[in-house]
This record gives sequence, C-alpha cells and structure tokens, in this order.
Amino acid sequence: MNASASPVVVRAGSAETLQDGPTSLITLLADSAGTQGALTANRATLRKGSPGAPVHFHTGATEMFFVLGGGLRVLLGDRIVTLGAGDFVTVPPHLPHAFAPARDEEADVLVAFTPGMDRFDYYRLLERVHRGEATVEDIKAGSARYDNHYCASSLWQTELAGD
Repeated sequence: MNASASPVVVRAGSAETLQDGPTSLITLLADSAGTQGALTANRATLRKGSPGAPVHFHTGATEMFFVLGGGLRVLLGDRIVTLGAGDFVTVPPHLPHAFAPARDEEADVLVAFTPGMDRFDYYRLLERVHRGEATVEDIKAGSARYDNHYCASSLWQTELAGD
C-alpha cells in the first residue's frame, strides 16, 4: 500500500461535466494525476440515439464499463454484447471496442481505466470539437498522447446502421 496516496473525493455538484456531442455528456471523476496513476474514471451519459464512441483501442490500459442505468451496446473485437443496469465488462489493451446506448434506450455508465491515463484533456478536446473550436484532425493528432487509436469495424458499422 502506498502510504503517500491520498483519497479522491468528488462531489456530484462540483464535478466537471462536458458535452462531447449533442446526445452525450462526460462527467470527470478522477484522472491519473489525482490517483497517483492507479486509475482514471468518468461517467458517460448517453441519450437515445447517441453514436457513443467510435471503434478504437488502447495500448496501455484496461477499460472498464459498469452500467448504472439503461442499456449499453459494446463492441468487443468481433462480437457485440448488450449490457443492462448492474452489468460490467473489462476491455483489455489492444482489443478494438466501441460503445453506444442500446437501441431505443439511454445509458448511464461508469467508465474507468487502469492503470490511470491522463484522459481529462482528451475529453475536453472532444467538447471543443463539438463546439467547433477544434477539429477531428486535432483528435487524430492526439492519438499517441491519449492512447486512443481509432480503427474500423464492419460489424459495428452494420450494428449502428440498424438504429
């Protein structure tokens, strides 16, 4: 146990919330710097019809999803699973994945990475793109910095086309 580590307490009323698209919000909970590299956590709130996150993978962290409410579709390599409230999944490094709310549902999801990654600036960049203050090229340029590597999946493309 690291005796110098401090607890991280985030009150709902003071958490930074970002709008990264017309149908989704990201609430920042704990970033790598605040947890001494142990984890990064956020809450994703996806309204009906949200495209969620496109297909991507991470090289240095496992990403975890815990569904607080609603339903969440998750691409896990070559399969898609639908999770309901109380369901949990881990996505190991290098596995292509994507997520969006289940058809005709909203999704409220706790998302965490371990070890921690400096992701808060990435989420802020997504909001700037949504506002027209940055471009998709800026996101691509940050792939290595944020360990967010985009790729393609015909399975996911077909899944979303059915919405």
